[in-house]
Amino acid sequence: MSPKSRLYTLVKAWKNKPFQEVRDACGAPWLGLNSQALEEHQSWSKRQAISHEPIFNNKGTKLTGSLFRTLLQASDTQLLRLFMEGLDTISYWHRSGRFIPGILPVPAHAIASSEYVDALSDLILNSRLPVGLVALGIQSLPEPDLASACTEGLLRMRRLGVLLHLIHFTGSLEELRWVDEFKMEGIHLNMNALREQTPSPDVLSSIRQDPYSPTQIYASNMTLVRDLENATAWQIDHCYGGLMMPPISRHQMLQINDSRIAKAIFSLHPHQHLNRNGDK
Repeated sequence: MSPKSRLYTLVKAWKNKPFQEVRDACGAPWLGLNSQALEEHQSWSKRQAISHEPIFNNKGTKLTGSLFRTLLQASDTQLLRLFMEGLDTISYWHRSGRFIPGILPVPAHAIASSEYVDALSDLILNSRLPVGLVALGIQSLPEPDLASACTEGLLRMRRLGVLLHLIHFTGSLEELRWVDEFKMEGIHLNMNALREQTPSPDVLSSIRQDPYSPTQIYASNMTLVRDLENATAWQIDHCYGGLMMPPISRHQMLQINDSRIAKAIFSLHPHQHLNRNGDK
């Protein structure tokens, strides 16, 4: 075997090698960590392995982003550490040649805190990621007494080139006002709510009235074939959930081949076949 062939074999074997998480020594019991803390650390490590939920366009033909689900349940003490983990994952994809935007959920009260915003700004700047790869997912609107501080925090994030998404969008007038004021890049609707016509079609139509609006609509919790039909009828831009693909590890995200995903999930177009059979 020539040196060139050996190099090719080594590179191919390295590329196909499963990702192994590097853990620090803090979990070693001899360092004084009690059993409860050790169990929490180990469970957190397991969650990290499958915490990235792929987001596709509504036809499933293109990977358009990822939601870092671990941050959805993060406590205040875990927030910065997990946020840094999310940024590191986006950097990992970028260094590997994949431009995959990451949505990092953050509670509204953290954006209203100048200390948290300072820390988040430092983490984002130190990541040196291009504009468009980091999106902040606001989980809910702030309390009225925190609205002014939250507005200032979001403006600071905007100055860094961070994209803004509103998670758990319900279609209220206050949410629409925030979306319009900050020209948010995305709103996330739960398909359970869409099945019940909440929010109403008029709300989504009002979002699409402005052809220059940057706001795109994301549908979460895609679990039924009927959801695919609703996503098309409601002109949803992006979809994610168990029907599309369950959460995966950051290394597995690099292995996603868009054409293969489209073939595996949408080549038969079961929702279209159902429509044709219904017509017959």
